[in-house]
Amino acid sequence: MQSVQTIKRIFKISLIYLLVLILFSTKSIAQQDSCHLQISLLTVMPGEELYSTFGHSALRITDTVTHQDIVYNYGTFNFDDPDFYTKFIRGKLLYYLSTDRFDSFVLENQQDNRGITEQILNLSCEQKRNIIGLLEANMMAQNRFYKYDFLFDNCTTRLRDLVEKASDSTVHFGKALNTEVSFRNLIHEYLNKNDKQWSKLGIDILLGAKTDAIATPYQVMFLPDYLMKTFDSSTINSQPLVTDKHSLFKINYSQNEKDNLTHPFFLFICLFVLIAFLSFSKNVFVQKFLDSFDALLFFIVGFLGILILFMWFGTDHIMCRNNYNLLWAWPMNIVAAFYIHSKRKWAQIYFLIYAIFNIVLIALWGFIPQHFNFALIPILAILIFRSLLYFIRKK
Repeated sequence: MQSVQTIKRIFKISLIYLLVLILFSTKSIAQQDSCHLQISLLTVMPGEELYSTFGHSALRITDTVTHQDIVYNYGTFNFDDPDFYTKFIRGKLLYYLSTDRFDSFVLENQQDNRGITEQILNLSCEQKRNIIGLLEANMMAQNRFYKYDFLFDNCTTRLRDLVEKASDSTVHFGKALNTEVSFRNLIHEYLNKNDKQWSKLGIDILLGAKTDAIATPYQVMFLPDYLMKTFDSSTINSQPLVTDKHSLFKINYSQNEKDNLTHPFFLFICLFVLIAFLSFSKNVFVQKFLDSFDALLFFIVGFLGILILFMWFGTDHIMCRNNYNLLWAWPMNIVAAFYIHSKRKWAQIYFLIYAIFNIVLIALWGFIPQHFNFALIPILAILIFRSLLYFIRKK
């Protein structure tokens, strides 16, 4: 009889303990989800097109009460704008904040075969409401548009700034890299993965010495992958910023196979060998072809020099300033191209000076405070060879 009472007593105590535990757990869950909101960072893998080479970032907000599931995207622009290309080139293209349904966002990236990673952020209800308030303010007509800057103000940096501004305490961002890397090398990393060597050459010609500055751990977050990696090692209120990380749409990303036959350096080497070989021919047709080739080549180089000057002084692209490519892309070549086979003395002296200057430039290649694309060496070799040959023959 006593053992039965003991069992009943134990049962009652266990039942009371279980009820208290359930109530405590329910209360704890209610406190955690009292705002019924979940905010997460979405990171989209790079795509095949140049504009999608560097990936994409967006913010997902889920409401468990209203069942709304919205994606906020700062990377939207109006491609139908009649002045689109003019604004883009001048660095005055306006991007804006837009929204999309989560399922539509996922479907669009699935169709483009781009994987999506989600990181659920460890934010308090107040911080979540602050983020929503900032997003709503940015959705207003007077605040919606902003002047896009690829390195310092883009669809990814805006999300980093949003989390930082909405926090009622300091967010301690981690480090995505253990070594020092320049902005240019970070850009090259993605262009090399997709084997976009021609795009890499064009970017290296137009971007100046500022791009070779070392990016700080805070600045590397201009790239979606590095924002995601930084968030993984960041803390807020002494707690991890990311509570959960998972793949929404997973693909096995593989780098494009490098095609050396279409690489600018290989093709320019072949061009140099061909021009050097033809230069010693006495065939009249060949010499006329070389005359036209010289004029076209020097005209293109001169046009590049004018373009570099325009990007430096005529646009808002900060990274196009202080461009040392002007050392070989002389804007005067666009005029000199019409005198490359002239008998005028000044033309002979001009091309001699130009050849000597480029020889010195190649000799000091590694000492110039800006990265020069290696594929330019065969082009400079052609310019030097044809300039010297012209001077010697006229002499």
